[in-house]
Amino acid sequence: MGAQKQLFIYGSGRHTHPFLNYMAKLSGKKSPNFCFIPTASGDDQDYIDSFYQVCADLNAKPYVLRVWISSYSQQETYAELIDQMDAIVVGGGNTLNMLAIWKAQGIDLLLRKAYDRGVVMGGGSAGSLCWFNAGTTDSRPKELSIVKGMQFIDKSHCPHYNSEKSRRPLYHKNILEGALSEGYACDDRAAIHFVNEKVQKAVALDTASNSYYVYAENGKIMEQRLDSELI
Repeated sequence: MGAQKQLFIYGSGRHTHPFLNYMAKLSGKKSPNFCFIPTASGDDQDYIDSFYQVCADLNAKPYVLRVWISSYSQQETYAELIDQMDAIVVGGGNTLNMLAIWKAQGIDLLLRKAYDRGVVMGGGSAGSLCWFNAGTTDSRPKELSIVKGMQFIDKSHCPHYNSEKSRRPLYHKNILEGALSEGYACDDRAAIHFVNEKVQKAVALDTASNSYYVYAENGKIMEQRLDSELI
């Protein structure tokens, strides 16, 4: 039996104590090494600070993988850092730029190896979209467009399902037209825990927030709301 592959994704890129605590506990470690990857935000320092602030209330050891560095400022390689981790959370921002940087630096391959050996992966917004085959992003000028992900789960994904008014109708349109495969959508305060690419549990921070499986049937969009547990 190989390692259990776990992914925990949610709609918003904001750090919340319940979601990060959930990820930390999924690692099965008493005090897991927990890494934040803020590439999509350009390694935004306020975003990094908020991660440390949340982790201060968790039983976890926080780390940050920065890409805006040089050999002089960071001697540890990306592989050496990722190899130490028990859980990795990816932040929101520009999905397209993030994936391009990861590919150039080989970070995408390191994340795949870590996922395959059982490191808990996850995130919100760009940090949720990146794990799927494709979805819509605001990473390009003017309008939402389709971006391809790393395909850890071979379904499409839509974050911010309830908070950005253009997201939901555009997601429906793309699925109906075949531009996107069927897939999973999350409201900002809703999350899905996958184990070995299958839904294990849906959770939410309030009763108004939901996650969905969205697909086309006989030329119509179907939304299957996932039963969520409040955390």
